[in-house]
Amino acid sequence: MKLTLKTNVLGTPEEVWKRFDQDLFKQLAPRLPKVKLVRFDGCRTGDMVELELNFVLFRQNWISEITSDTKSEDEISFVDEGRRLPFFLKRWRHHHRLVRIEGGTQIIDAIEYHSPLRILDWLLYPSMWLQFAYRRPIYRQVFGRLK
Repeated sequence: MKLTLKTNVLGTPEEVWKRFDQDLFKQLAPRLPKVKLVRFDGCRTGDMVELELNFVLFRQNWISEITSDTKSEDEISFVDEGRRLPFFLKRWRHHHRLVRIEGGTQIIDAIEYHSPLRILDWLLYPSMWLQFAYRRPIYRQVFGRLK
């Protein structure tokens, strides 16, 4: 299953990239489930991010590895892939792209995920979409809204 959300913000890709750090990650964490950041190495190839998801009745660990990062004049990007995922996910790949546009940067969250069952992919889609749509106003608050 694939999902892509785009948000236009102020600043160059380089300026936006400098703020893609642990503080931003914590701000972007959804309210439900409650997320505890256990480890955050950064957004470069080989870095690891470890989360503990608290679903009230149970907890699940999520470990992702940054498997690539690239930089060009017009784009900075990195990819995180799930290494240890909650039981309801079998595969996770999130391509973060910061693309130069007129007057600012377009942040593109391109997600590909698979659950153990195809029907579950479809059932998870609305909550996945909401989790990432939730980021849009935060991005605009942190970086500024591009008119």
